[in-house]
Amino acid sequence: MDVVLYPDPILRKTAETVTTFDASLREIADAMHQTMAKAKGVGLAAPQVGLSIRLLVLNPTGKAADAVTLVNPKLTSLRGAEFDEEGCLSFPGIYAEISRATSLVVEAQDLDGKPIRIAAEDYVARIIQHEFDHLEGVLFVDRMSAADKVRVRGALKKLDAQFQERAGAPK
Repeated sequence: MDVVLYPDPILRKTAETVTTFDASLREIADAMHQTMAKAKGVGLAAPQVGLSIRLLVLNPTGKAADAVTLVNPKLTSLRGAEFDEEGCLSFPGIYAEISRATSLVVEAQDLDGKPIRIAAEDYVARIIQHEFDHLEGVLFVDRMSAADKVRVRGALKKLDAQFQERAGAPK
């Protein structure tokens, strides 16, 4: 399983609701956790691995006990706001200060389809919001300040050129 890089069109799609909770979904989630860990990430959404489904994984510490899988998440009770630096596995080497809520509640399903509810704050809340955005087709560059967008323009053009080259488009 490979991480999809910007500007792959799947990153802009709104992901589909998961309706089938089976061994295949569990395998996808396990592979996503492995891909995220291998890339030294703390969160990964299914569109980032080329799957347009409402599934995200996160692990803020890298410890097995802290791995979380959320299916069909919905964010509620967003409170507070702070800027902090974010990066994204789909935008290697690009970082920017992004404003996010400092606390939230996420209602989702586990891999068996059972409802779960998690209150999250600070770093974990930031990870969840970032990955949830991917399920909505929203990218962290969309949330950058105008100055940061100008600052990263060259890196984005390079990713775009690499994508076009991989896709076999003429230069």
